[in-house]
Amino acid sequence: MAAPQTYRMDKTAFRLQTVEEADEAMRNYHNHSIKERLEIAFYLTSVAYKFDMNNPPRMDKTAFCIKKHEE
Repeated sequence: MAAPQTYRMDKTAFRLQTVEEADEAMRNYHNHSIKERLEIAFYLTSVAYKFDMNNPPRMDKTAFCIKKHEE
């Protein structure tokens, strides 16, 4: 199995905003449907973490394990 890739957030992808600017930007999203908002959020996540939207990283399922509680 190949070594998992590490994705780091690109902190230069976005600019600082005032509270008023962020509030105005948020109001603009209320005109979109829930599906469109989710697509926008996924796009922004892909930009922030620098991954291809058509080939998103897979979840590392080895990081967690499930165990039954002993009674």
